Amino acid sequence: MADSSVSSSTWRDAALVILGHGSTQNPDSSTPTWQHADELRRRGLFREVQCAFWKEEPGFREVMHMIDSDHVFVVPNFISEGYFTRDVLPRELELQGPVTHAGGRTIRYCDPVGIHPSMTRLLLKRAAEIAPGVPPSEISLVIVGHGTSLNENSTAAIKSQVELIRASGAGFGEVVDAYMEEEPLIARWDELTTAPNVVVVPFFIADGLHSYEDIPVLLGLTENSPGAISANQGEVFRRNPYALRGRQLFYSAAIGTDELMADVIMDQVAAAPQESTSPAA
Repeated sequence: MADSSVSSSTWRDAALVILGHGSTQNPDSSTPTWQHADELRRRGLFREVQCAFWKEEPGFREVMHMIDSDHVFVVPNFISEGYFTRDVLPRELELQGPVTHAGGRTIRYCDPVGIHPSMTRLLLKRAAEIAPGVPPSEISLVIVGHGTSLNENSTAAIKSQVELIRASGAGFGEVVDAYMEEEPLIARWDELTTAPNVVVVPFFIADGLHSYEDIPVLLGLTENSPGAISANQGEVFRRNPYALRGRQLFYSAAIGTDELMADVIMDQVAAAPQESTSPAA
């Protein structure tokens, strides 16, 4: 991890740019990114805090024209490291590597939030919040992701969190990973777990079609109802616990909606690369 004292000495004169995916169909997709940016502005740590998105405005190619600072920290508000964070974002922002010197600026490109070890504390907090009073030893914690054969890193962040929680001493009966589109499938949650209480946390940046409809259908919480996201979309998170298949199941909103994600963003800023390995532009 980078020396945070070195980084923090430049924060007050620097800009923070938080990159999100965004969506043309789901307004909730960008909401957490804007909320975390608002929180970091409130803390007054940076001269400027801006957001940019792939599918919404302002776009990635616009954001560098929106800031005045000579030092810029760029943090992808993405769950996993893969093609998007390694290729698409650097290309769109015209980055040369972890540190880019261009146009009189120094731009430090941080790792995506989802791979930082501090995501563990958010998962533990969320499990405690949605199943209050239930002893961890009587809980099977399930961290669920999308899963895809197109990106071998898509499950890496979740598998890492499972191992960190198992080693944390939190005392859960078991901690398992599950996915929508690859094994182990979340639809078989009752076969993957043994505890009387099952806590399911979607490892996504924002709530949307997957967390409001797809995963609830796969869990058996709701019936399959294709079409637009329901107007009562958040209701699925407020009906805990569900009595299903002889268990109590607790279902959480996406982990990226947690207010402590602002701290994870700062953890990645503190771990920002300090030296350039590429020639100056």
